[in-house]
Amino acid sequence: MPTGIDSHGGQSKRAAASGWIGSALEYYDFFIYATAAALVFPQLFFPSTDPTVAIVASLATYGVGYVARPIGAFVLGHLGDTHGRKNVLLTCMFMMGISTMLVGVLPTYGQVGILAPVLLVVLRLIQGFAVAGEISGSSSMILEHAPFGRRGFFSSFTLQGVQAGQIFAAAVFIPLARMMPRDEFLAWGWRVPFLLSILVVIAGYFIRRNVDETPAFTAEEMKGSIPRAPIPEAFRLGWADILRVVCMALMNVVPVVATVFGGAYAVQAAYGIGFAADVYLWIPVIGNVVAVLVIPIVGNLSDRIGRRPPMIIGALCSGALSFGYLYAISIHSVPLAVAMSVLMWGIVYQGYNATFPSFYPELFQTRVRVTAMAVGQNVGTTITALLPALFAIVAPPGAANIPLTIGALTFGITAIAAVAAFTARETYRLRLDDLGHHGAVPVAKSEYDAMRAQSFDRKRTSVPA
Repeated sequence: MPTGIDSHGGQSKRAAASGWIGSALEYYDFFIYATAAALVFPQLFFPSTDPTVAIVASLATYGVGYVARPIGAFVLGHLGDTHGRKNVLLTCMFMMGISTMLVGVLPTYGQVGILAPVLLVVLRLIQGFAVAGEISGSSSMILEHAPFGRRGFFSSFTLQGVQAGQIFAAAVFIPLARMMPRDEFLAWGWRVPFLLSILVVIAGYFIRRNVDETPAFTAEEMKGSIPRAPIPEAFRLGWADILRVVCMALMNVVPVVATVFGGAYAVQAAYGIGFAADVYLWIPVIGNVVAVLVIPIVGNLSDRIGRRPPMIIGALCSGALSFGYLYAISIHSVPLAVAMSVLMWGIVYQGYNATFPSFYPELFQTRVRVTAMAVGQNVGTTITALLPALFAIVAPPGAANIPLTIGALTFGITAIAAVAAFTARETYRLRLDDLGHHGAVPVAKSEYDAMRAQSFDRKRTSVPA
């Protein structure tokens, strides 16, 4: 019986590299939109005599992209479980890259009126649809290629790529926002990061076409066990775990606070904080640089102590730290905001962020893995992505105690995620074939540790493919 040990050369490393690079490129696209929604879209696509209306409308388009994600999860999850992990990842890459590039050539409200925000919303919907299959497809592919005892470590590279994508996004905006006059940046400079997405389409294709389909999916295909309708099958086999994933995915509230609402709060003139756009952009960049270093460490830790402890601790502590992060912005302290970002976003949040790419797919059987994870994760993130506009409504410019109000909402949501993780079964010592089977017995800790050590020995003695 297969155990998930890498018996096919360097495919585990190749799959991890594909997941890392693909996620970085795809989330570069996704987060340049988030950055632009906070910094420039209120002025370009939603002009209003009331600055609060413009900010709420702009942040709402960020959330609109997530509205399409449950639909994308059903469609792309079906594709991943019926036609393979590799095919769904290529599809996601092309849709995301092309739609993002088109945002860079959109006319503004001043040029074509109401048609401008309409087209922006349409392209955002396509972005949301495409990204719905990325994490679930990539995580499933890496997990099914990874050696037993190292699934957490290898799967964490998917999220390390996501953080790197955010670094790339901010790194493109920073020199433009800093070096260009404000009028020129609003006129055309903001378009450059979107147009660079042509590189996503080109690079992504060459990277992902060279990764083999996973042995687990191929085995299901050879047995004739591929479900014709994975969506109802996923709910039949694991509806309770899908619900848990929905609740755990509410942890997306932390990056929403750090990068989207935090950006509007710090930069938009109506809030009166007055951070320069290029100064604020450094805050998530530094946090993400730290996250890139922390993620594989936490992924490896989850292979030693289990998935649930880092998930629960990461959820509760990052939620609590959101108070301090927003407070630092409210008192105009850039050094404290950077320090809180590093602690909340760069370190503590990674307890959750580095672990869920292995934990979520491990809750489900191979035959429905992509669908079940995609549906649960994207429904949860859709709920949280509507929060920036809600935050701007409950804590508009001029409101008192904004850090306390938004911090309390954030902590309450992360507490829900922690409870969901606590009620889930532990998965790290289950064999690949046993994942998703509720009566499966985990490998004894001593045997597991021996098998894990064996995977390290194999790594040292194997010849790279």
